[in-house]
Amino acid sequence: MKAYMTQWWYLINHKAFLLLLLVINILGTIYGYYWYGSQLADTKPIFYIFVPDSPTASLFFCFVLVGWLLGKHFKLMEVLALITLIKYGLWAVVMNLLTLAETGTLGGQGWMLVASHFMMAVQAVLYLPKYRFELWHVMVAAVWTLHNDVIDYLFGQMPFYRVIYQYPSEIGYFTFWLSIACIMLAFLESRKREYLQRL
Repeated sequence: MKAYMTQWWYLINHKAFLLLLLVINILGTIYGYYWYGSQLADTKPIFYIFVPDSPTASLFFCFVLVGWLLGKHFKLMEVLALITLIKYGLWAVVMNLLTLAETGTLGGQGWMLVASHFMMAVQAVLYLPKYRFELWHVMVAAVWTLHNDVIDYLFGQMPFYRVIYQYPSEIGYFTFWLSIACIMLAFLESRKREYLQRL
């Protein structure tokens, strides 16, 4: 089992694999911003940066991958990617499954969103041992993440999902605690890293 895990870790950290992952994330980011095009067209410019949640998360990870390929760690990008990839990856899966439960159908695009967003969260978790962010990076990322929730649910800039307009309070509450859970994961990772460095 240990040998298998070593081989797996070597594979997903190989430059060829990281480059492939970068290309996939770049394409996904471009498509994500395109998907948000109609919403951005109805959005005030002051809110532009807060509207495309998932593609911004994958954009953070693109910077992380570029850093790794160059032998560097862009620590703030790493923690932003970890938190937002898991948060918006799982959030989109839940929203699409809720849509399925409400309407009885999801369609090809809906299932594509479920699969792609689930993989967003998976790729963030896969590289947990590789991140090098510190506590202050987590604090900055926490402010960004919770501020984004405020913009979404107090200023009405959340993604266009019909189901959200049926249950805005419940989904806003769920989103807040999902943010807290992802921030806590990053916090625990930063503490664990500091503890290991002191050994």
